[in-house]
Amino acid sequence: MSWSLLDALRNRPDTVRDSLRKRRMDVGIVDRFIELDNKWRSLKAEIDELRHKHNVITREVSKLKGTEREGKIKEAKELLNEIQKKEEELENIEREREKVLRSIPNLVHESVPYDCPGGIDSIPARFYGTPKVWIGHAKEFKDQTERFGFNVPYETIDWKPIGHADMLEVVLGMGDTLKAGEVAGSRFYYLFDDLVMLDMALLTYAIDYMTKKGFKLVLPPYMLKYEVLSEILDMDTFKDMVYKVENEDLYLIGTAEHPIAAYLRHTELLEDQLPLLFVGVSPSFRREASAGNRDMKGIFRVHQFHKVEQFVFSLPEDSWRWHEELIRNAEELWQGLGLPYRVVLLCAHDMGRCAAKQYDLEVWMPAQGMYREMVSCSNCTDWQSAKLGIRVLRKDMRREFVHTLNSTAIASTRTITAILENYQEPDGTVVIPKALRRYLEIFSKGPIDAIYPKRKVKRDDKGNPVIG
Repeated sequence: MSWSLLDALRNRPDTVRDSLRKRRMDVGIVDRFIELDNKWRSLKAEIDELRHKHNVITREVSKLKGTEREGKIKEAKELLNEIQKKEEELENIEREREKVLRSIPNLVHESVPYDCPGGIDSIPARFYGTPKVWIGHAKEFKDQTERFGFNVPYETIDWKPIGHADMLEVVLGMGDTLKAGEVAGSRFYYLFDDLVMLDMALLTYAIDYMTKKGFKLVLPPYMLKYEVLSEILDMDTFKDMVYKVENEDLYLIGTAEHPIAAYLRHTELLEDQLPLLFVGVSPSFRREASAGNRDMKGIFRVHQFHKVEQFVFSLPEDSWRWHEELIRNAEELWQGLGLPYRVVLLCAHDMGRCAAKQYDLEVWMPAQGMYREMVSCSNCTDWQSAKLGIRVLRKDMRREFVHTLNSTAIASTRTITAILENYQEPDGTVVIPKALRRYLEIFSKGPIDAIYPKRKVKRDDKGNPVIG
């Protein structure tokens, strides 16, 4: 039983170097690992030899008498002292080696693009829907479609859409980020009335769909211990993402993926038990410290939001099929919402460290004139399971690490921003996607087919909005 990354580092280090180059990372870390691993293996062999020697002497002592016996006892004690010192050295080397190993990202799958041209972090794989493109964004739309060889049909609109942030707070009057910023800081928000019900309806819609697909619904812990989270993430890289609970060894989760992955920690499964399919619903907490001044307005990039997450524990030979299945599930959900999107394959340098291959689903945002990320779908192969100790016992008695996969189903606030921009009417009315209406009725007093503006939107002769 071996972890594919560890096996590659020991037997095919050039494979790891090539993977790191594709990610635009320093390959020197491979040499550092090999140095520490060789020291560890050499020192361990020395310790094993010393222990053997000690055992031989111990057996001889019982047969000896007098000064010869005393000499052997002294020699045995000296050996024990030497073993103890070397074991302490071994422990320090092992700790450093483990730290280096955990900082090395997953091996990049051969199908992942790399050496992408400047400014390009992903390559479109397919498009869906007929986007509404304001005439002022026609050039931007073509740049995001035709430059990659796609001829995507679109609907030209001559009125300028209002951005989701202004729709939320000014037109609909159903959100308040100013007051939230005053009491909690930037990137927080208050939502009210129909938008709260829309948030709940989106979650219910995704849960209903995924459970009908055979995924087991789970409400996971919202916090994890450092030791556990560090087995799922590279904490040095993600320290700017997670919130730590003061004076506690606990961190708020950034996604349900993390506690679901930890659910089978230190577990050995039987081959017939796989795959295991989970759909988690939870709040997600993100510090977004590395986001700078991006998306400061509105609720696109925030510190807390609700999310429905797909997660699969898979046999290694089945994981690539499941990767395609998870992104297909996400696509069907977004097709049900009638939102135009594209699926992109991330370039190696832009993938998460745990991913061997990663798709994103990006929805067209008419007011912004660009596709924005809504879904992330990754095959993490055995990168997480090796650290978590999640194995499968094969029918031929071989043991392997399982593969783990994850994908967003619905992230509520980002989906709301997409609805506010795509289902917006010229007067500021927002039509509710038909797929959500029956779920909205669960939370409302009656049917809701649209959200009506608090302030009527008028337009000048050029189609620019005038909010009265």
